[in-house]
Amino acid sequence: MGSLRDLLEEISSVLAKLSEEVASGVPVVVEGKSDVEALRSLGLEGQFIAVKSRREAISDMALEVAEVGREVIILTDFDDAGRELAHRWAVELESLGLKANLTYWRHLKGLVGSFAKDIEGLPSLIETLMRKTGSGSVKR
Repeated sequence: MGSLRDLLEEISSVLAKLSEEVASGVPVVVEGKSDVEALRSLGLEGQFIAVKSRREAISDMALEVAEVGREVIILTDFDDAGRELAHRWAVELESLGLKANLTYWRHLKGLVGSFAKDIEGLPSLIETLMRKTGSGSVKR
């Protein structure tokens, strides 16, 4: 039971740090609208760019994002397609002189990759962990 509690606390810590960055204005690239909804349900508020629903070339979207700031958090799904998309976004953003922040993606993938394949699965995973550990809420 302790390891599940530790996992929940670590996920909560990562999400708290992510929430601070997003709230400070760093935009986040996600795959779809359901990913945005999932992150908002976890208390994150800020600018999210759902790239699959836009039907634009990554290069065009990256130019648009470049107008917002110097850093972009990439938070795609944890599967092979998500990894490939994250890599393509990182290359495109860095070619424009922007910082492509993959830190949260890597950390979350390492923590939940065997339990959740995508961002939209995070809320239900957290809910399950809370139920199994008897935790009342996620600290943010």
